[in-house]
Amino acid sequence: MPKVADDAAYLARLQDYFARWRSLPAYEPLQAVLGLASRSAVAKVLHRLRDAGFLDRTPDGRWTPTGRFFERPHAECPVPAGVPLAAADSGDTRSIDAWLVRHPSRTVLIPVTGDSMIEAGIHSGDRVVVERDAPARPGDVVVAVVDNEFTLKTLAVENGEAVLQPANPAYPILRPGERLTIFGVVVGLIRSYRR
Repeated sequence: MPKVADDAAYLARLQDYFARWRSLPAYEPLQAVLGLASRSAVAKVLHRLRDAGFLDRTPDGRWTPTGRFFERPHAECPVPAGVPLAAADSGDTRSIDAWLVRHPSRTVLIPVTGDSMIEAGIHSGDRVVVERDAPARPGDVVVAVVDNEFTLKTLAVENGEAVLQPANPAYPILRPGERLTIFGVVVGLIRSYRR
């Protein structure tokens, strides 16, 4: 009989499965995923995870993850990029979505190409988290439309007119005049170090 203490390990296995396949399997495959011998043992684990807020049931009876399923451990102390310090996991968890996304219906992830924002720490291959239709202020990194083309730059004002500044001296400042449309404001950045 599974122990409640094992639920963290079962949850981790489900999270890994979901990350790969973007769904949760039926009971029979779940037995193998969780390493359990019977459907009833699987059902008990799923019900405990539902009671803990990690899973829910759809109207047609399928198991589905909740927002809490996507929470990740969050350390209270930052990690310095210099001298190593001992870091302790606070036990606090947060969803990456909850941290970066205030308006899910207006938020998109956009892949970055090119190196015009390299000195702002935005590299080709990164994905920017962009809130569409958000008010942009000078100093915001924005996705703008100039001459029907998208570009990622810092919004600035020069002589009373909006300009788009790159973060690489090899690129010129864009002065689009009335042709400038702000698609959205960059609110976050995602970089994968695994290719």
